[in-house]
Amino acid sequence: MDAKIGVLAVQGNVSEHIDAFLLALERMGHGPSSEVFEVRNPADLADCNALALPGGESTTISRLIDKNGLFEPLRSFRGGIFATCAGMVLMATRVDDPRIHPLGLIDMAVDRNAFGRQRESFEADIQMDGLNGGPFHAVFIRAPVATTAGNAVHVLARASQGIVALEQGDHMALSFHPELGNDTRLHERFLNQLGIAAIKK
Repeated sequence: MDAKIGVLAVQGNVSEHIDAFLLALERMGHGPSSEVFEVRNPADLADCNALALPGGESTTISRLIDKNGLFEPLRSFRGGIFATCAGMVLMATRVDDPRIHPLGLIDMAVDRNAFGRQRESFEADIQMDGLNGGPFHAVFIRAPVATTAGNAVHVLARASQGIVALEQGDHMALSFHPELGNDTRLHERFLNQLGIAAIKK
């Protein structure tokens, strides 16, 4: 199956996500028939079988999702969603900030600024359940954590503050920024689970 990956482009680090998914597709052997493109309105979602919700300012992204008429289209999106940092906050069923209108697509409660302010940003090697190739080098920037997760959620990784990586159905949520490095194993795992497999050469 060809990949048609949208990146929500209302605010945040959009270009980094586009570059990371393009690199993942290249490593998986996909050619130009697979695409990665910006999503700004509901009509753009119609062409996607996968979507990235990037990091940024979660309150701003939430407000712009509502303003651009994207809330219900995102909630009813039939493809998989790859959510990082602020995107993880938006995927939750419960968030500790009343300014955020969560999508409720992953059964979890999220602490929005669990690691503190920008100066508390850090990098760490974390063990990921089911990910081959050793620990994942993760970049945490004003990162959230999930404090609780429902029975249908597969927890991939934890830190002392809480859950930092998880999956539910076709969706993956990460409190860190995998798009800021060259390790595309999580992008490839996400695509493989959607049926967008590596192409043998």
